[in-house]
Formats: sequence, C-alpha cells, structure tokens
Amino acid sequence: MDPASLLYTESHEWIEAEGDVRRVGISEHAQQMLGDIVYVEMPRVGMRVKRGDELATVESPKAAASVYAPVSGEVVEVNDALDAAPGTINASPCGEGWLAAIRPDDFAGERAGLLDHAAYLTKLEEE
Repeated sequence: MDPASLLYTESHEWIEAEGDVRRVGISEHAQQMLGDIVYVEMPRVGMRVKRGDELATVESPKAAASVYAPVSGEVVEVNDALDAAPGTINASPCGEGWLAAIRPDDFAGERAGLLDHAAYLTKLEEE
C-alpha cells in the first residue's frame, strides 16, 4: 500500500482510507522506533474494539508497544503470517506487515480524528 493513501493516528497506527473492511498496521516511523520486531500478540477475530482500545501488542528487544484501534468496529481478519515472521512489520509496515482488518461501525463519524499522510508527516516533524 502507498503510505500516502493511508490515514494515521497520532499514536502511529495507520488504516486504509477506503472499503467496508479496512486493514490496520503501524507506521514506518513506529517500526523504526521499535527496532526489530520479534513477537506480535494479535487480536482475535470477532473481537469488538472502540477507537483507542488496545488492538495488538508488538515486541522488540527494545520494548513492547500497544497498537491501538484507529476506529471502532469488529476485527474480521488478522494477519496470521506474522506469527511465523513478525519481522515482516519491519520490512513492510504499510504492506505485508498489516496487523488486522476491521469493519468500522461509523467510519464517517470517526474520520475527523485521523490524519492524512501530509498531516501525519507534519506531526512527526514536530516531535
């Protein structure tokens, strides 16, 4: 996926901007800050999340970090390939390293709380 086509949270998660079901992952910046990811604790399919709830946990030798749901909805798919190859997040954080797919409850209502790519890059410059 093209990072410029995604929407972002201030806590460094991304979500696809289009579709009834949208993949979620962590940003390039987040994976760089964590370093080599060695373990991912995935959500379970069918789990309901509210925006800001912990969705997953990613671990590196440096730290463990929570990944938060960028929108409210139902987890309808998880990226099981990460069980065997968590480093895929480092290699392709906005592509093959996606974590889960969510069917949003009210994407239009929660859209205002997300950043487009340009706004996210501006936020990173301010950190």
